[in-house]
Amino acid sequence: MSAKNTELLAAYWTLAGDVYPCAPTEISPFPLRERCEAASRAGWSGIGLILDDLEYSIEKYGLSGVKKVLDDTGMKYFELEILMDWYLDGEARAKSDSCRRRFIELGSELGMRNLKIGASPFDESPADFPRMTDEFAKLCEDVATVGATVAIEFMPFSPIRNVADALKVAEGANQPNGGLMVDHWHVARASTPYSEVARIPARFIKGVELDDVGARVKGTLFEDSTFNRQLCGEGAGDCPAFIDALKRAGCTLPYYGVELISEVHRKLPLEEMAKRAYDTTIAQFSAKPATAA
Repeated sequence: MSAKNTELLAAYWTLAGDVYPCAPTEISPFPLRERCEAASRAGWSGIGLILDDLEYSIEKYGLSGVKKVLDDTGMKYFELEILMDWYLDGEARAKSDSCRRRFIELGSELGMRNLKIGASPFDESPADFPRMTDEFAKLCEDVATVGATVAIEFMPFSPIRNVADALKVAEGANQPNGGLMVDHWHVARASTPYSEVARIPARFIKGVELDDVGARVKGTLFEDSTFNRQLCGEGAGDCPAFIDALKRAGCTLPYYGVELISEVHRKLPLEEMAKRAYDTTIAQFSAKPATAA
């Protein structure tokens, strides 16, 4: 495999700086323009944002100003995340639906390619797959109106734990724009073999996120995900084998995402964050897998 012509998107947490999921604030301390300019210099072709950070940037630049930042810095791929509670009822669902409308509205204006969704890590109820399937189909239909895809991020600490769970929902919904976000960290921590990744039907691969895992889990799985992800090639996983499995599955996405949520990485200067994350990831496309197919 080769790094030539491979394009990478920096998922939100990769360049957000010293913030993390469920922190007191999740808004980046770095202005959006600074992040995008650093990303452009390092070689990135796209960027992802969470809704709160995007809303903050709109207050600062205006919606047209945000679009200008993306255009000026060559961020031709744009993703939004993460919609939760899309399958629930009551107050949680009402809040989710409000976010859903905003994701679609802003996504339409900014050219969103993909919306990442998930099942809450704090939802301890058994997974209701029939309901999830029905609600996922409706969500895909809503997001299709703006020409974007919807990707379920399976997480081993959530009700949608692994590839099989996420495929159960996506295949049941059978929407042309609906599928999976296949994140290497979640694959590895769910003990999913790369051979299973290679069997995912290509039409259901709507997003990919590259990263690496520590040699051992530190704290809970959620804590390990939030504080201990590793740069590609610097952990205990096999990033080239993961990439190879995606290619064998027939993945033809125009870009690969990179999601680094790491206590060490997020304290680096912005320029160093952008360059190290890019350089270590792009190198995996030229490296040989250590894991047998």
